[in-house]
Amino acid sequence: MKPQPLQNPPNPWHTSEVEYLEEPPLSRPEPYEDFTKEIIAQNDSPDVSFRFSVNPYRGCMHACAYCYARPSHEYLGFGAGTDFDTKVAVKLRAAELLRRAFERPSWTGETLVFSGVTDCYQPLEASLRLTRQCLEVCAEYRNPVGIITKGPLVERDLDVLKRLNDEARISVTLSIPFWRPEMARAIEPGVATPKRRMQTVAALASAGIPVGVSVAPVIPGLEDDMVTILKQAAEARAQWAGFVLLRLPGSVKEVFETRLRTALPLHAEKVMNRIRETRGGKLYDSRFGHRHVGEGKYSDSICSLFSATCLKLGLNRSHPYQNPPGTFRRPLKESPQLALF
Repeated sequence: MKPQPLQNPPNPWHTSEVEYLEEPPLSRPEPYEDFTKEIIAQNDSPDVSFRFSVNPYRGCMHACAYCYARPSHEYLGFGAGTDFDTKVAVKLRAAELLRRAFERPSWTGETLVFSGVTDCYQPLEASLRLTRQCLEVCAEYRNPVGIITKGPLVERDLDVLKRLNDEARISVTLSIPFWRPEMARAIEPGVATPKRRMQTVAALASAGIPVGVSVAPVIPGLEDDMVTILKQAAEARAQWAGFVLLRLPGSVKEVFETRLRTALPLHAEKVMNRIRETRGGKLYDSRFGHRHVGEGKYSDSICSLFSATCLKLGLNRSHPYQNPPGTFRRPLKESPQLALF
């Protein structure tokens, strides 16, 4: 069913959280209510390190040209380009649906990742607070959580993250694919600067929250910042680092190439040729085991450099999704009879 537009949703630019978001977005958002009946998505890809995820939003104001989730917006009747960046579907009942899922006997407390598709801390979260509400439910049930985000707004929820860290388990991964701000602004125009995101890594580490960095995606031909990002991550006391090679499924190819040729014309041919070099002459390879790392000498050199640098810097001595602690428990419900006393 086509999502219905919200009536005058709260304005994210009139809230005290705006300071986390740096510059306002290129276009104003057009939120739509998503009437989904289920909130936990299950992943069966062997290339992904987690099984269950929650996405409070569909579409993303960060406007990253490379986002692999863009084609999913076409299922809503929207486009994968500008529509994905501005027509954001929001799940206003996300926390309610999550609590309902936790009450089912089939749920046993597996790690729940925010978000597997679009960013749970994109600018709309500043006022809608859907991610925070879901994290509060996770804390209530002591369910382990992993967060993947580009948004420094995650710092707002340190109180809930600390509770999860004390009573269950929490890990936060900041995605930082560029270090040069001009490169970041060209390809991911709605995101806080790389330096600001790294400050978030340091802030979370100082608060005792397990935190890491994802160099995602590594764009062949623009991977010069990778070593610098890893060094900065180690200095910020990140515990782990990972990377994903650029993926261009479906209509993402056109969105990415158009942005690349418009914003970075001098790099465009080199990048497109390097992508093909890592994908067997194509722009995308959907095979499991190849999607995230590619193939060929150029891809192998990226992998080797990444691994050697992490080893040298002492990153990846632990993995955020290993060894589930088994902390999940359902809160005791007060007996109606006890309420009489």
